[in-house]
Amino acid sequence: MPSRWFHKIPPAFRYNGTLQPFRLLRQDWHNLPSRYVSDWTVFNQLIVASAVYVFFANLLPGITFASDLFNLTGKNWGSVEVVFSTGLCGVIFSLLSIQPLTILGVTGPFSILAENIYSLCTTSFHTSFLHFMAWCLIHAAWLHYLLAIFNAHDWTMRYVTTFSTEIFSLLNSIIYFHKAIQELQRAQANLSFAAFLYSIIGAVGTCIVAIFLSTAEKWKPLFHRYIRMGLSEYAAAISIIIFTGLPHVGELAALDKETLHVIHSFKPTSPDRTVFFVKFWELPIEWIFAALIPGAIITALFFFDHEVSSIICTISRYGTRKPGGFAWDIVLLGTTTAICGILGIPPANGLLPQAPLHSESLMHDDKESLTLCGSNSDQRTETRVSRRVYEQRWSHFLHAAGILCFVSPPLMRVLGLTPTSVLAGLFLFMGEQSLSVNPILYRTFYFLTPPSELPPLPSTISNGSRPTIQSYLPIHLYTLSQIIITVVIFIITLTKAGPAFPIIIIALVPVRVKLMNKMWNREILRYVDAWACREGTVEDEEDRRKGLQGSGGVLGGSDTDVELQVRSGSETELEDLERGSGVAVRACGVNSKQAEWGRQEGRQIDEYVTV
Repeated sequence: MPSRWFHKIPPAFRYNGTLQPFRLLRQDWHNLPSRYVSDWTVFNQLIVASAVYVFFANLLPGITFASDLFNLTGKNWGSVEVVFSTGLCGVIFSLLSIQPLTILGVTGPFSILAENIYSLCTTSFHTSFLHFMAWCLIHAAWLHYLLAIFNAHDWTMRYVTTFSTEIFSLLNSIIYFHKAIQELQRAQANLSFAAFLYSIIGAVGTCIVAIFLSTAEKWKPLFHRYIRMGLSEYAAAISIIIFTGLPHVGELAALDKETLHVIHSFKPTSPDRTVFFVKFWELPIEWIFAALIPGAIITALFFFDHEVSSIICTISRYGTRKPGGFAWDIVLLGTTTAICGILGIPPANGLLPQAPLHSESLMHDDKESLTLCGSNSDQRTETRVSRRVYEQRWSHFLHAAGILCFVSPPLMRVLGLTPTSVLAGLFLFMGEQSLSVNPILYRTFYFLTPPSELPPLPSTISNGSRPTIQSYLPIHLYTLSQIIITVVIFIITLTKAGPAFPIIIIALVPVRVKLMNKMWNREILRYVDAWACREGTVEDEEDRRKGLQGSGGVLGGSDTDVELQVRSGSETELEDLERGSGVAVRACGVNSKQAEWGRQEGRQIDEYVTV
């Protein structure tokens, strides 16, 4: 290309530019073969247990969403569509994705989106829901491709902080609780008063028993540890089995019951359909273009949801070492989304909290020998035990294949025995599980905690004094703002503007980065917030930028500079910095293949800081 034309290309589109087409995809295509074979060579009992655990954690909430979608999409989608989608997309991702730890399924936010789109199709658009949805998902597919081609991960998720992800997680919890209430409301309308009262007991009982059993690992010395592990891992399944069978015992058998609606053959739920195929080309041309708007909203939701799921299930505490990637998985997600639209089934994407629960269930002790090198070339060898995850594809493949088997008529009949009250209880349990790990909950507890019992704040906030109501007031206001924003977004999901709620969540990113530092003290924000997919905070980056500008590109400070080499993985792979002696001790005995994976992953950072 002539040089005069090259200089007219914006810098962002040039080599290694932010928007250089296919930059991240090329990295992912290079990384995938380097890890693929090893992903299938690891197989043990823990992986089987993880597959069983994720099978129940994914299938059972999917059943609950199926019940809801059946009632709110005019019976176009039901249990067979949800199970088919979850199993099909899971198998495809387990075989072809670059990050197999991410779990896929039909999510609560998409269910709300689909319900709103169905309402618009029937009350305002007066057009076929499945044909319109097919085009929404086809548009979403090519928009996913564009995001991957132009490296959207680098210029979007790079700026997402926990402020937004905590709100999104809290919204998921509220959606779970709301779905439970909706199930009980339908039970009240369709059952006798006595049966409705038992539905409440069944829902609350399912939730409480599942929560109780999930704590079984803390019951030591009661029972053998394998029994405690089994009770904990299968808590939800055991609770569902108990409260599914209980209504058939004694006088309870005389009560009328409402169970999950299923099809006893492998065919669509809607009586108007005979095959899983939508003739999408029959939609009028004006509605094909109109579908682009909800298609863009679905793209925003899926991209944000899937990226956050992938980030959270591979954070540093899980010690992931193999090269990961995001761009190729977004292409794959777009492809499965289009396939689901054409088949007339709801699309699956990254699941919270199932994705991090999958990583948690694969954690194990890993011993490694490290040679520590001092500044005087002194070396010593240490054996360290770290906790890390089994990075493999078996658990994802086995659980997804198991779910796909449930589209068969005999197993579908088993699903049809599940009372809707039990599904309401499962919604309550999933909401509790999601809420229990959300930092917003714990900061909300601070509202009710006496100042003398509050944890101490950093000296940059409290000046070394004991916690007081005044020192915690900005943190309370920060937490309260997150709760208010979440409630407002949830209320919007209940209106005709509901399909636009993913846009509001994404809009929170620039609000946090550009506006909130004008409303809160920088040290407060540094304490309560951080980047979602990388180390540090917004304020740390601002300080680093100011330091570089003030010193002509080199951080100023004392005469002693220490080189730090930080690479993704468990904490034992990072450098130890002995600040007391001002000596950098580098973990230099890492396996050469692990180091190569670290270089391929593009996440090795060389930077100079001042001690």
